[in-house]
Amino acid sequence: MNAQPQPSSFLRLERSSIHDDSCPSFVGAIELVGRRWVGSILVAAARGAGRFGEFRAVIDGISDRLLAQRLRELEAEGIIERTVIPSTPVQIRYGLTEEGRALIGALQPLTQWSARRAARLAR
Repeated sequence: MNAQPQPSSFLRLERSSIHDDSCPSFVGAIELVGRRWVGSILVAAARGAGRFGEFRAVIDGISDRLLAQRLRELEAEGIIERTVIPSTPVQIRYGLTEEGRALIGALQPLTQWSARRAARLAR
C-alpha cells in the first residue's frame, strides 16, 4: 500500500488546514507586527516612550515621516492611543492600549525564542 497521500487528498487537507477561520486574522497580525519599525515602536512604547521625540531618540534610523505614519497605523489598529494635552504648546502623547499591552505579552515568547536562536547561531 502506498504510504504517500494521494495528490487530491493532500490538496484538500492543505486547503482546509491553511484556510481555516483563524488564518486571515493570524496573517493580518503577522503582517502588522512585521512592518518595518513596528517592533521597535512597540518596544519603545513598552519601555515608556510617550512623546514623538522620545520615540525618535530611542529608535535609531527611523525618519520623522515614517515614525508618524507607523504611529497613525498602530493607532488605527487600536494598538497605540494618541492623547492630545491642551497646553501651551499642545502636547501629544502616545501609549500602548490594553490591546497593545496584550500584543507585547503575546510577542514575549517570540522575543525569548529569537534570543535563544541568536545565541545558538553565534556559537
